[in-house]
Amino acid sequence: MFSTSLLLLLAAASCVHCYELTQPASMVVRPGQSLTIDCKVSYSVTSYYTAWIRQPAGKALEWIGYIRSGGSTAYSDKLKNKFSISRNTGTNTVTLQGQNLQTEDTAVYYCARLPQ
Repeated sequence: MFSTSLLLLLAAASCVHCYELTQPASMVVRPGQSLTIDCKVSYSVTSYYTAWIRQPAGKALEWIGYIRSGGSTAYSDKLKNKFSISRNTGTNTVTLQGQNLQTEDTAVYYCARLPQ
């Protein structure tokens, strides 16, 4: 009997207006498991909002949520019970945590700095 896994492809490091956001290349999580993705950024997380977005293969981008410069968060109604976003101001890292992931959560996951 084979074990089913879901593949989470993560966006490679990118630089937009000289801000760099770095994530791991890929992760594999089995259905029902949890997930933690760290996004290390080159800007101060206390100065900008940082969002998490995902894109399943062949589908449109899907908004997960964001964390404001002050630390409060906002989430998509559809995904608010599945994901949480936090940050570490000392390391300028924004973290996406997911719980009870299923095969339909297979996607490319992006972190992004929002414009002010």
